Amino acid sequence: METTLAKANLIMADRSVRINKRLIDSIKPTGKDRLIRDADLLGFGARVSALGLITYVFQYRFEGRQRRYKIGTHGSPWTPEMARLEAKRLVGLVAEGIDPQQTKFDERAELSVAELCDLYLAEGLLTRKESSISAARSDIEHHVKPLLGLRRVSSLSRADLEGLLRDVAAGKTAKTVKQGKRRLARVRGGKGAANSTLTTLSAALGFAVSRGLRANNPAIGIRKYPSKKIERFLSPAELARLGQVLASASSLGVESPFALAAIRILMLTGCRKNEILTLKRAHVDHYHRCLRLPDSKTGSKIVHLGMAAMRAIEAIPEVAGNPYLLPGKADGTHVTDLQACWERIRAAAGLDDVRIHDLRHSFASVGAASGDSMLIIGALLGHSSPKTTARYTHLSDHPLKSAADRIADAIASFLDPDELQPGSAAEIRAQTSPSEHNLSLSPVLGSVIMAKWLDTRAAAARIGFSVGTMQTYRWMGTGPTFRKIGRRVVYATEELDAWVAAQASAASENLAA
Repeated sequence: METTLAKANLIMADRSVRINKRLIDSIKPTGKDRLIRDADLLGFGARVSALGLITYVFQYRFEGRQRRYKIGTHGSPWTPEMARLEAKRLVGLVAEGIDPQQTKFDERAELSVAELCDLYLAEGLLTRKESSISAARSDIEHHVKPLLGLRRVSSLSRADLEGLLRDVAAGKTAKTVKQGKRRLARVRGGKGAANSTLTTLSAALGFAVSRGLRANNPAIGIRKYPSKKIERFLSPAELARLGQVLASASSLGVESPFALAAIRILMLTGCRKNEILTLKRAHVDHYHRCLRLPDSKTGSKIVHLGMAAMRAIEAIPEVAGNPYLLPGKADGTHVTDLQACWERIRAAAGLDDVRIHDLRHSFASVGAASGDSMLIIGALLGHSSPKTTARYTHLSDHPLKSAADRIADAIASFLDPDELQPGSAAEIRAQTSPSEHNLSLSPVLGSVIMAKWLDTRAAAARIGFSVGTMQTYRWMGTGPTFRKIGRRVVYATEELDAWVAAQASAASENLAA
């Protein structure tokens, strides 16, 4: 034991010993730094600090320079045997002309994925819109950094990015984030978020390739989840219902008049939501009847307005000192939280599956069904590519339908010449289309509404009931038809009078019997 300890206490001695567990366990601190060289493997050694900390090292000469490479500190996983195996690997690298120490320095200097993403946001998106930068930052902060932020850029592989796609889709990054005072954002993940995150990271890696930080982009060619293209178009009957609800909500004062005006203008112009919410009065050209938007998703553009849209815009009262067409609650702001109002309006109209953006689709669908060309519709919507407008072509295929009618009628006449043929396709559509609402687009404006809406107190007074009686009828389900607009229960005067007349008729028949 004394012999082993004496060997261990040699300070930079010319003699070497085999470094093994017995020798390492016997080392005691002496207050001085020392180096123990291994007798079997040239360059392998153990450095002992003044306090007794043991570090395995590998010394070698590369291009005339003496280098010392730190393998690791004694302890798991670095035992004398593991450190010896690592030293042998380093000997092989030196023999191949690779400097292990310089390689380590290069790896330390290399950007992590988180650092690359920060650089991409700061320099790679200089020419992009703030909304695009915000969306990219959201993908990076909520998904990329938690999963791959600590990885080195050069170490990313295709398998890593495919794993990112799977993990985000599975909801592994789901969390609740506090945003300001009394505001929470829920990050849910899902397939749509996974596709968006991969697109953002692919763009960041492309930026890295352009800067020489990577040789290639491993995200290219990775298959994303199939996207669901939601194409919801409002029918004339649905437009009529929505118009009635907008008019009743406005007359009862249950919603912000500016929020209701925003929904009405979105329906009449086909604009995107933020284009209308951020619209300033200075952007409205009354003489040429158009909106001159300085910025939009596709850049600056001109939106041509119909007379109905112009009337809706001119009917909005101006708030002194506020430049926006649709003022918000605070001074100098615009309407922001349109979703909450929209959810209440669509629920009252029985359109729970309709999104705000579907109003834009419906504007295009009415134009396509009316025979307007895709070129005209694309210009009205501000599409930068004809491919975007192509989704509406199936709504304007009247020549194809006419050809199909002619061919089918000709074949049917040979199959059964004696069979009575129905009328034309236009007549069939006229017979099968809903007629109970006298469908037209005027109710959408809220200006021509046949029904006058009454709240519960006014309805009770009209037919001579008490409010409690009206509530009882509602609970029993036998009273006049009612609708809920927000938290208000309302009755249409026509339906109310019809119910009273039906009750009187039934009473007369009972007396006559």
